[in-house]
Amino acid sequence: MNRNTDRRTYRNEDLVLKVSPHIDPKRWNENRYEGFLDALCGHREYQKEAIRVCLRYWLGQQFPNTRALALENFNANEELQSLHGRFEHMARTLQLPDQLACSLDLATGTGKSFILYGLAAVMLAEGVVDRVLVLCPSKTIEAGLLAKFRELATNADLRDALPLEAKIGTPRIINASESIVDGAVCVENYHAILETVKSSIRDSLQGKGGRTLVLNDEAHHVANETGKNAKRWKEFLLNPDYGFRYVAGVSGTCYVGNDYFADVVFRYSLREAIEQRFVKKVDYVAEMPVTHSSEEKWQLIWNRHEKYRKELKSRGIRPLTIIVTHDIKTCRQVVEELREWLQEWDKTPNPEQVREKVLAVSSHKDHQPNIATLKHVDRPESKVEWIVSVAMLSEGWDVKNVFQIVPHEERAFNSKLLIAQVLGRGLRRPDNWQGDEPVVTVFNHDAWSGRIKGLVNEILEIEQRLTSAVNPISDFHFTLHHLDYTRIPEVSESQKSGEYHLLEKGYVDLPTQIEEEAVTVSFERAVSGEQVEFKTSIKRKTYPVDTVAAEIFRRLTDIDMESSSSKNPEDRTQYTRQFTLERCEEIIVESLKQANIHSGRVTDENRQKILQALGPLRRKSAKRVIYTLAPQALKTLDTKDKPQENCSAAELRRDSKSVFHIPECGQYLPDEQQDFFQEAKDPDGDFASACVVVENPADFKTPVYLAIADRTPERKFMRELTKRENALNLDAWLKNPHMGFYSLEYAWKKGEHPKRGEFSPDFFIKQTEWIFVLEIKDDGEISEPAAENIKKHEYALAHFKRLNEWLENKGLATRYQFNMLSPKNFNAFFQKLREGDLYGFKSELDVAILKLSGV
Repeated sequence: MNRNTDRRTYRNEDLVLKVSPHIDPKRWNENRYEGFLDALCGHREYQKEAIRVCLRYWLGQQFPNTRALALENFNANEELQSLHGRFEHMARTLQLPDQLACSLDLATGTGKSFILYGLAAVMLAEGVVDRVLVLCPSKTIEAGLLAKFRELATNADLRDALPLEAKIGTPRIINASESIVDGAVCVENYHAILETVKSSIRDSLQGKGGRTLVLNDEAHHVANETGKNAKRWKEFLLNPDYGFRYVAGVSGTCYVGNDYFADVVFRYSLREAIEQRFVKKVDYVAEMPVTHSSEEKWQLIWNRHEKYRKELKSRGIRPLTIIVTHDIKTCRQVVEELREWLQEWDKTPNPEQVREKVLAVSSHKDHQPNIATLKHVDRPESKVEWIVSVAMLSEGWDVKNVFQIVPHEERAFNSKLLIAQVLGRGLRRPDNWQGDEPVVTVFNHDAWSGRIKGLVNEILEIEQRLTSAVNPISDFHFTLHHLDYTRIPEVSESQKSGEYHLLEKGYVDLPTQIEEEAVTVSFERAVSGEQVEFKTSIKRKTYPVDTVAAEIFRRLTDIDMESSSSKNPEDRTQYTRQFTLERCEEIIVESLKQANIHSGRVTDENRQKILQALGPLRRKSAKRVIYTLAPQALKTLDTKDKPQENCSAAELRRDSKSVFHIPECGQYLPDEQQDFFQEAKDPDGDFASACVVVENPADFKTPVYLAIADRTPERKFMRELTKRENALNLDAWLKNPHMGFYSLEYAWKKGEHPKRGEFSPDFFIKQTEWIFVLEIKDDGEISEPAAENIKKHEYALAHFKRLNEWLENKGLATRYQFNMLSPKNFNAFFQKLREGDLYGFKSELDVAILKLSGV
């Protein structure tokens, strides 16, 4: 959320600057790094997308600076226009308007260090920059980043996943005690940039900013730093002596006070991280019993702590409670008060044992030794259970066993920045957590819970929402069947000795090349607005055949020379005997001939393709892992167990979601949603087109009071489901949630890179013994189905075929049919449903996909 202007509240999500993914691949082809991103980020798709967005901004050549990006978004985004009024006002809020600068807003505990390393590695591999400077606000974060970056830089799988022609494959990880040479990633706390501090940064980067990437960890410090070094960090980034061009900051608290950063290009909110189970859930006090003394309040807090301690004992986790105070004086008072209380209440008469349980953290000299202890409070030998801190614990503190946070006074918890920072200290999930989701409790005083609730909700992006929950006594519940799969890895490893078989066709397949491309530049005349076209051409960089041949021959010569020292004769290669310089030229000439290229020259793009055809010549062995899905057992799912889903006011307003409900739906919604529901269903209100009432509950044959449809095709399909003539001819239906209920695993390729994922089919429709499973798509998929959807279709068909075989073997009558369906065939589908003749139905999209699948 952002500041209120004329009492209006703005969602951070609506203020994020958009960077188009439609980049000319000749300028920037992100697919070349998909394998690297998969190896670096694993299943955390948001990390990959954060890296992609930033690289599109830097390398897509769409914008000269942040100001241009902001202007394009301001002109296209009514929320930005409403918030700022005029672009000049927005421009004044940009921290670094004249650089290619941006911020990435990522919830604490979601792995910002992986994103920082990914950006550094790709920019160095591309040769866009020669060196990277990573600045952070403390030595604690510096030590953590150095350790993480060194681990990643020495990871052979990451190095091998980079493109063959990467300029730098293994960055050198240093701090500012060394000179920042080409190929280095220097990690330092920002105090090293000050003129009074002796470090290599200023001398190493003088005049080299244009070829230096600057990454700022916990970037809110750039805008919010206070004290004698106030603004020095930002001044360094703006200093013309360096001329920095590429700058990015990451933070989980992108606020200046209560105002959201104006240059955020990617956001992964705490709400998303919680819903997708990457961080703990959050509880906070809305109301509590009246307490008449601090001792009574401590009892409540201690009871909550003890509850966690008992529940977590079997997991081998000792929970921590953090108490947040406003200043050092209060911190010291609370420490003594808590120790005295624990000595009596916790039945720990030994004062030394009590002292070991309570750790005070502040800038006071008496507390400085505790900073070192703070790093290790999650170790088994630690006795610490209670931490009393001033304001918030430092970023970079990655302890994962915090389960309670107690703001001792409202001043310690009265801004979005403070709340986000304090919550950030408690959100990290313990490693290898299984079972019910972990929860961190914010034990605030209920006297000011209203204000805290509003601020916490804004931080978590919990705005006005409607919930789709099951009616446990509905007549429309039914059972679904699934298979319990085991993924069996089949690993094949081939030790490579001797030579690879290269270029066996005698040529390389090349795309058509255009060496001089005709282009038109359109201009707008100032004042008159007249459009003027300038027709010209662009000449591509090309190479003569002998130059490319010499480069191939040189690479093969290097391989032969490296292998000549091998003690094993089988490891020695003699590529240049077979591929003489003349033979290399012949291959290139034939490649051009096959591609119908007659100029005798090779564009840079085709030169790269020829070099890539040589393959991984230095690889000693190759591993291939294929996962086979093996069904182990039949399992059942009850629609009563469907998890809740939510949609927000913004999603309804943008028409990206719709809700269908019965007239009495309101009486089943939570109290806090009642007012918004009345507003949403107002036929003359802002949400009229996105809120559909089904007047007769008999036509709403689904076990929920309110169903949420995504996008226009799903909305049309749900309208058909609730029409009387169709409802009469089905038993029940369910809109499947996006995750957490019935999902199918599948594998596909993005470009040349294998990917694995899960998808949840959109609808289940029960008609007698048949359950029809539908995945709804746009009509555009019929003419050009996406590769990912082709694989979803393939894996779903295989799954339901296996499932039907299991059901038959078990003597069960239920059968399943899967279809991908688009609006073009909705009428045909529902006519067949009414006729009871859906078995064997195929949509045009099914046929198009089956044809491409070769089935």
